[in-house]
Amino acid sequence: MPFIVGAPRSGTTLLRLMLDANSQMAIPPETGFIPALAAISQSDDMSLETFLETVTSFPPEASNWLDFGISQEAFRLELAFLSPFTPSEGIRCFYRTYAGRFAKPRYGDKTPAYCHSIPLIEQMLPEAAFIHVIRDGRDSCLSLRPMWFSPGPDMKVLADYWRKNVLAARAAGRHCNKYLEVHYERLVLTPEEELRRVCRFLDLPYEPSMQKYHERAPGRLAEHRERVRADGTIIVSREQRLAQQWRTTKPPDAERIGVWCSAMSAADRRAFDEVAGDLLDQLGYKRESHISRL
Repeated sequence: MPFIVGAPRSGTTLLRLMLDANSQMAIPPETGFIPALAAISQSDDMSLETFLETVTSFPPEASNWLDFGISQEAFRLELAFLSPFTPSEGIRCFYRTYAGRFAKPRYGDKTPAYCHSIPLIEQMLPEAAFIHVIRDGRDSCLSLRPMWFSPGPDMKVLADYWRKNVLAARAAGRHCNKYLEVHYERLVLTPEEELRRVCRFLDLPYEPSMQKYHERAPGRLAEHRERVRADGTIIVSREQRLAQQWRTTKPPDAERIGVWCSAMSAADRRAFDEVAGDLLDQLGYKRESHISRL
């Protein structure tokens, strides 16, 4: 079961749509609820109703449940068939139910923030296989800066956020059973080669349709709904969410590699290098102003 993780704006959605274009694999929009389930199950025996409430109301400030196209009652009925019920089986039931919407036998997840929860997820789902998508941090930070979920506009804050996400996934990856790193740049420049490598890792047959992900991306992204707080305040509109992923409705664009060379100010470059330049070196990215092909 693939879990696609990584720093935000590193290409995780791109890989999600590529894998989702396989006839055997369905990957939902971001979930995020597994750590919350784990915390409850560690402190108390979790009932089916507590599980259902946690999943369908997550995150508490503005639930993402509508993204999955599953009614709460339909999911309750699916959970009721589990005997015995456990949080791990409940999680599998969610993904099976989602994949069942598309008559697909396999399922996965794409939630970038799970790079901080790899050991926990592996404990609950031993079949998990983690794919860490890594992108040049300067391009990632420039792409993240204007987003509604950005940690802020300051480049040092953005660089620190990128660094912590990447390091968390790499540290956990050294100790889990199945972990693979995929560089965004290679995925864009040599998609078939990289997708075949990912498919071998997952024991998933490669299909040419995976490179045509963009043809069905608009329909897949249409699942994204607006995020609304309990008081009715809109955190982000559906249109905003669709706009932030519009590039995935097009074929891979090599022009998105090394954008920082022309779009990043000298001050921002210095700020990034001060905070995360060492990680760029470790990952093989060049600090000079030219495109790194890795």
